[in-house]
Amino acid sequence: MKKENISIFQRPFWVALFALTAAVVWGWAYPLIKLGFGEFQITQDMTGSKMLFAGIRFCISGLIILAMAQTKGKSLAFDFKRHWWYVLLFSLLNTTLHYLFFYIGLSHAEGSRSAILNSMSVFSVVILACIFFKSDKMTMRKIIGCLLGFIGILALNLGGKESGQFTLLGDGFIILNALCSAAASLMTRGLSKRIDVFVGTGYALAVGGALLIVPGLLIGGSLPNVTVRGIIYLLLLIGISTTGFGLYNKLLSCNPVGKVTIFNSLIPVVGAVTSCLCLGETFYWKYVIAGTLAAVGIYVINKGKK
Repeated sequence: MKKENISIFQRPFWVALFALTAAVVWGWAYPLIKLGFGEFQITQDMTGSKMLFAGIRFCISGLIILAMAQTKGKSLAFDFKRHWWYVLLFSLLNTTLHYLFFYIGLSHAEGSRSAILNSMSVFSVVILACIFFKSDKMTMRKIIGCLLGFIGILALNLGGKESGQFTLLGDGFIILNALCSAAASLMTRGLSKRIDVFVGTGYALAVGGALLIVPGLLIGGSLPNVTVRGIIYLLLLIGISTTGFGLYNKLLSCNPVGKVTIFNSLIPVVGAVTSCLCLGETFYWKYVIAGTLAAVGIYVINKGKK
């Protein structure tokens, strides 16, 4: 009888399938964003247009999640006077700042390189959790996993200039994006105590997206070349956000974090491979080393968690 009462989001097979789905679709976001930039003719110096493009994606995705929540009978109301600041802060970190840095960074760096570099968010979560949560203790397994991950990230800068080196607007902004992602992941636990996590995710994407659209328009952002193909890329990205965040945050709210995040080791691999296939980027040998070390590091950290 007890098994019948277990949510589908807690059953091992479905947890694995949903977490795997979220990881794979997020990996596809890297080439699709760069393809979208090209189709809409958004160049490196068009910061306002990047903000507008990202804002439209996340705002619509958030509204879709809120509509889905309402059709399932979930209340969209919460104690606004007490928790508005937390929802707003979560929106800023989870969406606005997170993707402002991501979109700018991705436009100045190769998608395959960015996918691997973005795995830094997982290792940052481990370190920050040990600092802010008494229940999370630093262990030798975590130390080894983080070291492997950071060595992998450093491996991206091996070789000459022709194989890619660190840039502030490229790699630097991807790192800032990873730190925002890590902070937002830690806040998910607190969000679920204040509001239904599915509804909270919808608000975070809708509000965070709006906070990208408005300033993007104010500084002259636009979509210079709207085409059917560009709209298809945008719709695919909206679908990725809706599916990825909807599934991932729900899984985090009712399962041990390690049981879910271990699948994130696939994101840099999927992102690097799809970027090379879809964008024609050169796949350097150091990407194999960096991606493998990042994936192994994430696995080592989560292997002992239950």
